[in-house]
Amino acid sequence: MRKTKHPPVFWLFLAPVILAFALVIVIPFLLGVYYSFTNWSATARLGDSLKAVGLRNFAGILKDPSFTYSFILTVVYTVLNMIVINVVSFSLAMLVTRKLKGRNVYRAGFFVPNLIGGLILGYVWQFIFNNAVPSIGTMIGFASWADAGNLLLAKSTTATIAMVLVGTWQYAGYIMVIYVAAIETIPQELIEAAQIDGASPFRRLRAITLPLTRQAFTITIFLTLVNSFKQFDVNVSLTGGGPSAMFLGQPIYGTQLLAMNIYNQGFKSNDMAGGQARAVVFFLVLVIVSIIQVSVNKKREIEL
Repeated sequence: MRKTKHPPVFWLFLAPVILAFALVIVIPFLLGVYYSFTNWSATARLGDSLKAVGLRNFAGILKDPSFTYSFILTVVYTVLNMIVINVVSFSLAMLVTRKLKGRNVYRAGFFVPNLIGGLILGYVWQFIFNNAVPSIGTMIGFASWADAGNLLLAKSTTATIAMVLVGTWQYAGYIMVIYVAAIETIPQELIEAAQIDGASPFRRLRAITLPLTRQAFTITIFLTLVNSFKQFDVNVSLTGGGPSAMFLGQPIYGTQLLAMNIYNQGFKSNDMAGGQARAVVFFLVLVIVSIIQVSVNKKREIEL
């Protein structure tokens, strides 16, 4: 295959984008990897010489129960979030692709929560759980609702479920748009032929809709995987990492995901190098998981 030669003007127009990408992504990433092998701290001044410490920061990760707990919790949260978001999104997509009056209004309404910032969203839902839900329960006479909101954020298990609910409410509309685009590319002749043959709605879904939207599933699972794994803003504003829990005999934040664990290590513990080492490990894990997920889904697409 012959390589395409681009004229100098091509690289001239591309230079601003490459420069911006290098300044914002490449250079900070390489500097972060370098700092993870040093004794960099939050109290270090500009121009201070940094001391190389080898793998000490990475070894400290293995000895920290909070990182292990946050890693396990992040995996659990990611799996739950991926399943719930994709199920809800696909269901909404099936709904708004039917011949309904005002279906475009429904599409816009389901997408709007994605426009709300994560920090604001977390505070809004914290108010709903702690104030609105108990008030509604008191008004309608449901005693169990009166304490439901407060109890939901009072335990690490239920608080994690609350984060999944909030994440689904925010992100499902965006993923729905991708499913809608995939569903609308399915030839109507196939659907009509299946209906004439007497295929039930479930049979049409399993034999026609799901196989022909397989590529959309590859994209949506990847997006929800990455978005869930690096969740930070909703985690900070909704639960703040709390409530506390015990893990390996030590008190830790019960809902602290990996991104928040990295932030706390760097800025609250003043251990910037240790936080950067965690960020490097986080990056490697996310890359490996993403590559495996995309490879598996692409293989299934080929098989179909």
